[in-house]
Amino acid sequence: MKYNEETLVKQLKNGEKKAMEAFYDSYAPVLFGITLRYTASQQDAEDVLHESLMKILSGIKTFSYTFPGSFEAWIRRVTVNYCLGLLRKRSNLMIVDKAIEAIDHEEETDDSDDSWRETSPEKIIAMIQQLPAGYRTVLNLFVFEQHTHKEIANMLNISENTSKSQLAKARMMLKKRLIHPETQKIKS
Repeated sequence: MKYNEETLVKQLKNGEKKAMEAFYDSYAPVLFGITLRYTASQQDAEDVLHESLMKILSGIKTFSYTFPGSFEAWIRRVTVNYCLGLLRKRSNLMIVDKAIEAIDHEEETDDSDDSWRETSPEKIIAMIQQLPAGYRTVLNLFVFEQHTHKEIANMLNISENTSKSQLAKARMMLKKRLIHPETQKIKS
């Protein structure tokens, strides 16, 4: 049975099993994509997805459906916030790391090679997962969640300049790995 968002929310609030199955089938892949971007491995992403789904289902009674798309926006926000909370809890949100400082001093990359454009989305996600947690988090919040540097700074309790720097360094590291795939594994 095909559910519209508003009907799905009502049925989830009533605890209907078929609605839970439809919710999982419809939204788990989207949320898994988010968790993959914020975590360092597929196993971590699966664990975070499971916990996020449980958090969403346990909090569904507090959600108020207001417009088409509001439910998906809410579950995305819950998932991102869970990822950020987990990173903070694990103290992985390291902004500066000695190994990363060493990478910053590597020579600049050559932009003339366009072969990176053939890189699969799966490989790009894997490269994002290899980024240090601070870089990965700022990149995700800025690029995928479309937050401003001011918003990111407030969320992560860092300065706007640190957010900008983290994004620039994340992009530089990804660019190097895309242009020179033989160095794809990021040093830690």
